[in-house]
Amino acid sequence: MIDPVRELKIRAELLQHGIEAGGAPATARLRALPELRRASAEEFAAFAVQVQRKHCLAAVARELGFQGWEHASRVLSGEESEPDYGELLCPKNAGAFLNDWFATYEDARAVHVERGGYLLAFKRQAFIAGRDYIATTLAIDPDDRDWQAIGFDWLRPRDFVARRRLYGKVLAAKREAA
Repeated sequence: MIDPVRELKIRAELLQHGIEAGGAPATARLRALPELRRASAEEFAAFAVQVQRKHCLAAVARELGFQGWEHASRVLSGEESEPDYGELLCPKNAGAFLNDWFATYEDARAVHVERGGYLLAFKRQAFIAGRDYIATTLAIDPDDRDWQAIGFDWLRPRDFVARRRLYGKVLAAKREAA
């Protein structure tokens, strides 16, 4: 199983090594941090030479649609108290799909029970997607046994370990696509 939190830690470590080696593409990824978006070239260069792992963790998390490392860690670990799932399951390139969107889980769940599909999360909203969305946008198998294990319900899964495995598969698919 690919542990999603461990996956992000490894990505952050690789990013830090790339920055320390002077790699321009790696260093440019720090622009994902809000404090560096509008930094001058001199400010940016000064920050890059002092980069710490926490900065790389935050940058990697933000690239995946989370508010920062702490947010990503809570979501990927399955903390039920976290109401915001981030943007990982609905990236910016997902606009080609006509999914059913809901402001509340309860509304989404009622339609999900009636029509089926894959009940997913985007920030504090819920949406129902079809098989093609899972296969193309998330790039994972829509017939994976873990979907059945979670009851096709990402927000309130029957099996939290299975959802964690699915998070790992989504992250692995994103890594392979990059």
